[in-house]
Amino acid sequence: MDMYISILIGVVVVFAIYFYSLYAGIIQNKNNALEALSGIDVQLRKRYDLIPNVLTIAKKFMEHEQELFEKITQLRTQASNAPLGSKEKFQAEGALDTQLKALMVNVENYPALKSDATMIQAMQTYNEVEENIAAARRFYNSSIKVLRNSVEIFPGCLFAACAGKALELEFFETDVESKKPINASQYL
Repeated sequence: MDMYISILIGVVVVFAIYFYSLYAGIIQNKNNALEALSGIDVQLRKRYDLIPNVLTIAKKFMEHEQELFEKITQLRTQASNAPLGSKEKFQAEGALDTQLKALMVNVENYPALKSDATMIQAMQTYNEVEENIAAARRFYNSSIKVLRNSVEIFPGCLFAACAGKALELEFFETDVESKKPINASQYL
C-alpha cells in the first residue's frame, strides 16, 4: 500500500512540475513579446527624433516639397501618439515609412542636397535606424508567434488567461500602400 501511495505522490509531483513549467513558459513568452514590442518602440523613437533633423536639412534645398514635409510631420505625430502595439500604430508607421521613402527618392533630384555632408550623415543614420526597426519588427513577430503557439496548443490553452492583454497584440504587418514599390517618377 505504501508503494502505491509513493507512486501516486510521484505522479502528482511530476504533473505539478509539468504544469508549472507550462505556466512559467507562457509567462516567459508573454514577457518576451512585450520586450520585443518595447524594442520596436525604442527604434521608432530614434526615427521620430531623426525626422525633424532630416526635414530641416532638406528644407534648405527642397523649397518646392512643402506638401511632402507637412505630410511626414503629420504622420510622425500620428504614429508617435498611437498606442504601442495597436493596429493604428502599425498603419501609421506604414504610411510614415512610405512618405519617408518618397522623401529619400526626392533627395535624388537635388544634387546640392545629395552631396551635403550633413544630409549624407542624416541619410546614413536614417538607413541604420530603418534596419534596426526591421530587425525589431522581425523579433516582435517571432515573439508573438511563440506566445500564441504556447497558449493555443494543448495543454497551454488551459493557461491562456495568464498571458492576459499580451494575446491582443497584433502581428506587425505593413499596410497595402507600403507594400507597393515607390514610383520615383511621381517625385521627379
